Amino acid sequence: MVNKIYGLLGICSKAGKITAGTEAVIEGINKNQIELVIIAEDTSQKTKQKIENICKEKNVIVKSFGTIFDNSKAIGKVNKAIIGIKDKNLSKAILEKFCGGEVLEKR
Repeated sequence: MVNKIYGLLGICSKAGKITAGTEAVIEGINKNQIELVIIAEDTSQKTKQKIENICKEKNVIVKSFGTIFDNSKAIGKVNKAIIGIKDKNLSKAILEKFCGGEVLEKR
């Protein structure tokens, strides 16, 4: 499962369907461009809480997954704790890997 999620993150990155970094993801959420947010498990508690609150307010799904190093490596960036997925179909595919099956629509 883990390798498949990293593979999908790589595909998202190559397709230009991600936003990485706290401020960039917050901006994307506020513009309704983000379908799914992935927060690295070793992200600071303050940053996690900030992102989770914004996502809850804007009805965006949030998942905690991987480490900052591994997640950043998967998308070809350095030191990115927060990743926003812009594409609905790719975010659904990632969620299916998390849940192990079908995913309910959020909107």
